[in-house]
Amino acid sequence: MVDDIQYFISESGDAFHAVLHGHKIGEITFVRIGSDKLIIDYTCVDPTYRNRHVGLSLVRRVAAMARSQRLHVLALCPFARAMFNRFSEFDDIRLLNAH
Repeated sequence: MVDDIQYFISESGDAFHAVLHGHKIGEITFVRIGSDKLIIDYTCVDPTYRNRHVGLSLVRRVAAMARSQRLHVLALCPFARAMFNRFSEFDDIRLLNAH
């Protein structure tokens, strides 16, 4: 069931959505700052799908986009900050080492 989740960037380009069977079950939003930075400011996953890596997958989508655009990321959202602190895979794009 969770394998069917699809991830899409919003039309405005400032969020990724996790969608399952046509229903949004998760979202991560970010704000671009200047030409080389972005701030992750919000992550939310429907309680039914928590602890199923949906939130981490959303953080990874932002990270992949940041890498492809050579951006650094400041994770102000508590969930995203926790993922940045837990997984070293984000060290290359981390703007500040905020533990």
